Amino acid sequence: MRIADMTRAIHFNVRTVRLLRQRYRETGRTADHPRSGRPRVTTPAQDRCIRTSHLRDRYRMATTTARVTPGKHNPSISAQTVRNRLREAGLSACRPVVRQVLNRHHQQQRRLWAQTHRRWTRQDWQKVLFSDELRFCLTRGMVGFAFIVEGMSVMVWGSVSQHHRTELVVIAGNLNTVRCREDILFPHVVPFLQTHPDMTLQHDNATSHTARSVCDFLQDRNVSVLPWPVKSLDLNPIEHVWDLLDRRVRAMVIPPRNVRELAGALMEEWGKILQHTLANLVQSMRRRCTAVVNAAGGHTRY
Repeated sequence: MRIADMTRAIHFNVRTVRLLRQRYRETGRTADHPRSGRPRVTTPAQDRCIRTSHLRDRYRMATTTARVTPGKHNPSISAQTVRNRLREAGLSACRPVVRQVLNRHHQQQRRLWAQTHRRWTRQDWQKVLFSDELRFCLTRGMVGFAFIVEGMSVMVWGSVSQHHRTELVVIAGNLNTVRCREDILFPHVVPFLQTHPDMTLQHDNATSHTARSVCDFLQDRNVSVLPWPVKSLDLNPIEHVWDLLDRRVRAMVIPPRNVRELAGALMEEWGKILQHTLANLVQSMRRRCTAVVNAAGGHTRY
């Protein structure tokens, strides 16, 4: 068979076929020559030390370990080397978190709020309806499917409490005051709180929540709102629910391929989250408040 006919049959480049034929004539095989590979820059003892340090500290970053681990030929190893060693052991390093900037006023507000509310009992926290909204994407930024066209996303809203949860609401477009009032508060929050009049609504200080029209709407319907410090994602337990929901969708056998399937997957997995899990997150509020007080109003591990 001619080389041209062979390349058309197997869809290979002509040069590639010629090189394979020449290699077969010289060695009797088409496989690559054996290669030694890049030598390891860490010793077995260092590999064990890397694994142990990350088992002891789940929040340790690869860059931190790399700075204090000397290499065979360099003063230190790279962070990617640390990640490779952890991957070999079935572990992973903690990713650095980009946090909101807290000035002195923010920290003071957070500390005062936490000092007041850490005295609340379990019975007090079970009367709070925690709510939030988040945008889930089909890109690697949130739900890690790199093969989907970038920019396709779904914004959802949900709320949880010690013993209840509302439906997961898919928001068309961005959340503004009109959508907040007409699509979330009126059909979902108000009926729920009227059925449970002893409960208090919690939402953050987004403009769509603090607008005068929204505040008047809630006040006219006797909805009690929990005062909330600014820039306090670490105080809201529903943030952990979003993370759990994200991991569940990413772990699906057949991942969503478009926005409609993503919305359906989010609503399906939202209903599968155990109420016991939500209750444990709500009951972590006392620990969260204590952590903010200990950090003098600064960021916490939550």
